[in-house]
Amino acid sequence: MKKSIKILGSGCTTCKQLESVVREVVAELGIEAAVEKVEDIQQIMSYNVLSTPVLVVDEAVKCSGYIPSREEIEGYLY
Repeated sequence: MKKSIKILGSGCTTCKQLESVVREVVAELGIEAAVEKVEDIQQIMSYNVLSTPVLVVDEAVKCSGYIPSREEIEGYLY
């Protein structure tokens, strides 16, 4: 089943770093996933988060306000 992964953020350096790490982990693990960067403030607010970057996997917020480790990201994807 294809995973839906969203990185929510305004386009700041931290958000870009999270997107990069997530894409690397997805590629390394060979996971079939659609990775989407969401910068629209209205969409971000709809997730009821207070700080970015935000990692959303299959519409569930997994972390907010920091870049998780590669191991954490792997755990969120399985």
